[in-house]
Amino acid sequence: MTLEDLRKQIDSLDDQLLNILNQRMEVVKHVGELKKTTNTVIYRPEREKQIIDRLAELSKGLMSRSAIEAIYLEVFAVSRNLELPERIAYLGPEGSFTHQAAESRFGAMSDYLALPSIRSVFESVDTGRARFGVVPIENNQEGIVKETIDFLNESDLKIVSEVAIPVHFTFATKAEKLSEITRIYSKDIAFGQCEKFLNDYFGGKDEEFFIQVDSTSKAAKLAEQDPKAAAICSHIAAKLFGVPILFDNIQDSAQNRTRFFIIGKDFVNQRSGNDKTTIIVKLTDDGKPGTLVRFLQDFESQGINLIKIESRPAKEGDKFHFWFLMEFDGYFMDENVRTIMEKHAGDIKWLGSYVKTI
Repeated sequence: MTLEDLRKQIDSLDDQLLNILNQRMEVVKHVGELKKTTNTVIYRPEREKQIIDRLAELSKGLMSRSAIEAIYLEVFAVSRNLELPERIAYLGPEGSFTHQAAESRFGAMSDYLALPSIRSVFESVDTGRARFGVVPIENNQEGIVKETIDFLNESDLKIVSEVAIPVHFTFATKAEKLSEITRIYSKDIAFGQCEKFLNDYFGGKDEEFFIQVDSTSKAAKLAEQDPKAAAICSHIAAKLFGVPILFDNIQDSAQNRTRFFIIGKDFVNQRSGNDKTTIIVKLTDDGKPGTLVRFLQDFESQGINLIKIESRPAKEGDKFHFWFLMEFDGYFMDENVRTIMEKHAGDIKWLGSYVKTI
């Protein structure tokens, strides 16, 4: 069999795929019309997980679960836009890692709104200017994003889902050779996370050679305008501004990952069977020692696996009071979780139960 024969087979299969996808979108269109009449939310992370789980179990060929997920997340995004286009706000600028996280769940076709601060993302969702918001919650190298936790405490928005993406930096430039580069633009944290690469290729350069800017997206934009400059930026930023990528994955740690929350208003997920719950806890001071210990022991007695606990200052009066953000395995309507939620109803603010992906 010749290469031309194989290409003809691929063309024939592509024709069949296109036909099937069009049939799927026709069904999706009817689903969207039905949801409009019942005012049902279009984005259902638990339903998408069920589909991917089923297809991954069904697959007997070369398609791995990660490959199936990558393809179908884009199919889901196109489907949602056919059902009902929804605006997505995210912490900008364009080309940021938050932009990348948003596109990984809502696809390239969605209507995006890049905003300058985490506060503005929360306000945009709260006022209805955007249906969902995407904000960073933590990096496994740098820790928690305190501003996101504080706004979750202050607002009535809910966590719809979580997204974790690897933080991969690229070295992008229009220069033909490394010797032609006279400056490198990037954000301070990106320079720090790519220190080994910079020492290997640009060791001994003066400080003026490394120019700090507000974001890696801005670095890519500046590198696009300057043929003797380079940028350390995200892959999506290099692509957005059309700057050729000379080196990829230049970060020091291959394990660098950032987790994001997708937030929404008046949103409740259905149980998926593999859920995580996030709450805020403000314990009543009864004057007895061990208040927090007794609260945590309730989780042990109910067989609930605690994943995370972060403390934040209450900023009330002149005393040192704290509240806590906690995450644990389970859905808020599970019997053992309900037992704790009801027992400590006055101390707990439920932020959401959603599909556990990490």
